[in-house]
Amino acid sequence: MEEYAREPCPWRIVDDCGGAFTMGVIGGGVFQAIKGFRNAPAGVGHRLRGSANAVRMRAPQIGVRLREKEDPWNSITSGALTGAILAARSGPLTMMGSAMMGGILLALIEGFGILLTRYTAQQFQNSIPFAEDPSQLPPKDGGPQKPRGAKGEFQ
Repeated sequence: MEEYAREPCPWRIVDDCGGAFTMGVIGGGVFQAIKGFRNAPAGVGHRLRGSANAVRMRAPQIGVRLREKEDPWNSITSGALTGAILAARSGPLTMMGSAMMGGILLALIEGFGILLTRYTAQQFQNSIPFAEDPSQLPPKDGGPQKPRGAKGEFQ
């Protein structure tokens, strides 16, 4: 009877997916910690470091990185997959529409983030340093130049 007292479908799916993901991440982390502990050299310090290192090395695979580099496509794909999964009970056409909306929404967010990053990066570019001695600058076109064959110049 308790099953029917819960919230309706969309929030229930989000809660269940979040709970399943959390259990998978915690379970995978514990498994990797035990594996690293067992495979480390003797000594408590070595074993604890080996355990932590094993968890750290496998964290991207446990947390599901879609591609091997950090780029906007990971977020866009995640948004599309999330939209499709949340609409799974409504049929394939609705899943595709929700996937497109999730992907477009995340693409807009990522695009805005990239635009903002590029805009703010221009503010912090290094300017051309000023020459300390103006006589060391190359002559401008039309400015006074040394005549050819002047004293001290090779001929």
